[in-house]
Amino acid sequence: MDRVRQGRPGVRRRFGAALAVGAAAALAVTGLAAPAQSADVTAPSVQADVNVAKNAGFESDLSNWTCTANSGAAVTSPVHGGTKALKATPSGQDTAECAQTVKVKPNSTYKLSSWVQGSYAYLGARGTGTTDVSTWTPGNSTWQQLSTSFTTGANTTSVTVYTHGWYGQSAYYVDDVNVFGPDGGGGTDPVEIPAVPTGLAAGTTTSTSVDLSWTPVSTATAYTVYRDGTKVASTSGAATTVTGLTPETTYSFQVSASNAAGESAKSTAVSARTGKGGGGDGGTVPKHALTGYWQNFNNGATVQKLRDVSAQYDIIAVSFADATTTPGQITFNLDPAVGYPSAADFKADIAAKHAAGKSVILSVGGEKGTISVNSDASATAFANSAYALMQEYGFDGVDIDLENGLNPTYMTKALRQLAAKAGPKLVLTMAPQTIDMQSTSGGYFQTALNVKDILTVVNMQYYNSGSMLGCDGKVYSQGSVDFLTALACIQLEGGLDPSQVGIGVPASTRAAGSGYVAPSVVNNALDCLTRGTGCGSFKPSKTYPTLRGAMTWSTNWDATAGSAWSNSVGPKVHSLP
Repeated sequence: MDRVRQGRPGVRRRFGAALAVGAAAALAVTGLAAPAQSADVTAPSVQADVNVAKNAGFESDLSNWTCTANSGAAVTSPVHGGTKALKATPSGQDTAECAQTVKVKPNSTYKLSSWVQGSYAYLGARGTGTTDVSTWTPGNSTWQQLSTSFTTGANTTSVTVYTHGWYGQSAYYVDDVNVFGPDGGGGTDPVEIPAVPTGLAAGTTTSTSVDLSWTPVSTATAYTVYRDGTKVASTSGAATTVTGLTPETTYSFQVSASNAAGESAKSTAVSARTGKGGGGDGGTVPKHALTGYWQNFNNGATVQKLRDVSAQYDIIAVSFADATTTPGQITFNLDPAVGYPSAADFKADIAAKHAAGKSVILSVGGEKGTISVNSDASATAFANSAYALMQEYGFDGVDIDLENGLNPTYMTKALRQLAAKAGPKLVLTMAPQTIDMQSTSGGYFQTALNVKDILTVVNMQYYNSGSMLGCDGKVYSQGSVDFLTALACIQLEGGLDPSQVGIGVPASTRAAGSGYVAPSVVNNALDCLTRGTGCGSFKPSKTYPTLRGAMTWSTNWDATAGSAWSNSVGPKVHSLP
């Protein structure tokens, strides 16, 4: 699409403080009673056991821990509880030992335990004043608990607890270390594990996501969400969206609360069923939608502010994002030529469109676009920068209009990362050229199918392309109803849901080099595909009543032509079955 001239371009587990209150047992023998206690005799106090290890879950990275040869680091995955765990990697003659000296009481028994994963892992205590102890496991791909106990000597006030791997072995992981016994005077992490969360409820559901919320727990610093018993998310707030689900599937969810003392039990489960598949729900996008590209530049078409865009348009694609010197990264620069006095005024117009039920997205690419996503780093840069722009301006999503090549592997990664950040209301559209959608083996088509569960609509450009093959193997020339219907059929039968297919055409003869069709032809094509009427020589073997709608380049060229296109095609789209 041409942007210059005519044409579209843990939280950690601590064993609960169990109070020994055996004296509370009542005598159950009939006729007998416990002797009366003198009023001046005070019952002996009972001290609660605590976890005397500090930073037991590595939430504060390696604070209080020392690792040999700089072999340890706090990581965010995998974790057993909370948000971090220890990863330690043996090297050469170093076993990657990480240790902490804890304060203990003499002549006392302590229960030592931790959760480990990965290669050979050892857990032990030395300097106990009696018999030093250790335990180990040869490794496991899931978390398993190591546990032992030790008794301190008559003069022992500190003990070193440690964990390590083994020579020549790979990294091991440790989480939720407990040294459970009497407080030795060194202070402890928080003693009280948070209460079990209540009020867990499922809110909005889509085909691939469920919104969850619950009542906050005052002492919690984090929450862990479980799906069918498996941890799927961690969050600091009392709400989250679980994504990546399968359409039309019932799931069971629970949530636990955590702080430095440990993790609570799981809440009462709540069930939720995802909706029917067929693509991303996309914010406020209606069942049948009209998409228009808004020009952030002056190329001879009517210069508009967003507030001037016709109310017929349901999705407004702001054209275009700009590349930066960082591969994959995008930015947005408001062109002074469109007349906004400030970015705040532009953002206010986006907010006003939202209030009117419209979606405003940022188009990436165009004919002269130079954004390239072809590596893991550039995929992450794209996702991070796109999400930052969504937050800054209020964009509802992005439009992919890369006309100079697309790498399906890394663009898929980029879009999935963006969806994970933006959540289920992301509006994701694409505007491939006709050649890009002739075969499912093409990069654009592959990408569309790869992200089908989060994709809102593909508005292929049915112009500037000459003649193309239809789904029946025949050649059709642009500018006809058959060209629109026979090429749309390729997408409809190639794996996209009808709700993800739209017809993209120029708004006027000046808007593209070739391929303009009168609005009446677009309307006939919409009727042909959804109702089986208005067809030319090509008639699809079945109808697609959930077809998403139509798109035009651009709202500016539409306005130049007196809004003839939107005033005709808009009502048709909105009246589709």
